[in-house]
Amino acid sequence: MWVTRALQGETAIVKGEAARICWEWAFGDGLPEFLAVEGAMGLSDKDLARLVALRHELHKYPEVSGQEAQTAARLLAFLDDNDLCPDAVHNDLGGHGVTLEYIGVDAGPTVMIRCELDALPITEQSGLPYRSSHEGVAHLCGHDGHMTMVIALAFLLRDYPMKHGRVILLFQGAEETGAGAQALLDDPRFEPLFPDYIFALHNLPKLALGEIQLGSGVVCCASRGMKITLTGKTSHAAAPQDGISPVGAMSALMQKIPNFCTGKHRDENFVLTTITHANVGVPSFGIAPADATLWVTLRTVTQTRMDALVDDMERLVAKLAIDHGLAYDVQYHDVFDATQNHDDAVGRISNAAQNNTTALHEPMSWSEDFGRFAKTGAKVGMFFLGSGVDQPQLHNPDFDFPDQLIAQGTQMFWDIISDVMG
Repeated sequence: MWVTRALQGETAIVKGEAARICWEWAFGDGLPEFLAVEGAMGLSDKDLARLVALRHELHKYPEVSGQEAQTAARLLAFLDDNDLCPDAVHNDLGGHGVTLEYIGVDAGPTVMIRCELDALPITEQSGLPYRSSHEGVAHLCGHDGHMTMVIALAFLLRDYPMKHGRVILLFQGAEETGAGAQALLDDPRFEPLFPDYIFALHNLPKLALGEIQLGSGVVCCASRGMKITLTGKTSHAAAPQDGISPVGAMSALMQKIPNFCTGKHRDENFVLTTITHANVGVPSFGIAPADATLWVTLRTVTQTRMDALVDDMERLVAKLAIDHGLAYDVQYHDVFDATQNHDDAVGRISNAAQNNTTALHEPMSWSEDFGRFAKTGAKVGMFFLGSGVDQPQLHNPDFDFPDQLIAQGTQMFWDIISDVMG
């Protein structure tokens, strides 16, 4: 792929004015001598400037999962302001989801390009002029950049309409909680939009800027949040023996749960159990506690292993609760299927990258609800785009999506669409 090759110091052919702008942002004034520019992607300097401004606006006004109404409205306003008119717009899908539909004259495949609307409930720590204006909420995963790359395709689909087939740009809500994709699938208005192919990317810190990583099979782990509640009986702190305390069971759970972790490599035996929150009783020196809650995130590569892990965990909770005379309850939240790439979709991504990708040898330990879309029967494909070796990790309070990637991500999606449409 052209950016990867240039970063490695090799001669590369880069398509279009967008490539020149991308590299000027990355390297300063002028292009490296080894970089030749050929062809035209179709995004002008002015288009790219508008897209960067949009990305900064989205970053400044983030919204958490399920509350992305204004984010969706900003994207639609951008379409109007730039005279970008899709053939059909569908609003409020599965919550605040939006699709832009572009229909060719002749029949052909349907290709969907998906990005995420939501931000995170984390306080941003940066001195950026466009830092979050919403306290406790910030785009610290790069979804602002993902949205910008996908809406950039609207310029190209307007100026270079497809002769056949259908392209759908999907802006999905509530990815961070794992609820967004399923909410779309449950919305009957989404069914007529089911695609033949659906593609997405995620930026990836610690991977060289612009480098593309691609894997076959499972590329992101399955995960779910397990909320354990233990209930006993309060007593005076001077007579704890007259109550039923959850402390013993809670302590045993916190010691035993990490022992479920198995596998140095993310294969079919991989298990990661992470305690993320714990609470016992109320903040009082005079009350022996009755209640305790423990939050644990479970991760596996396969659904079979996840089902077995859930059974093992529930048996452990039941045994310890009974042994300590406690009532108990288990609930699940933020449930993510594993994201499994289809071989055909992988081939399309590889073609767009000119077969120059870094192999993903094992799945990402984090999860993505993109995997749910395989339920439509679509051929799904996700790839990873390096956001820099020195870039703070995803969900860090000082993370910021690199604007240099906007042109490249747009080019990749456009080339994927073109490959499918033939």
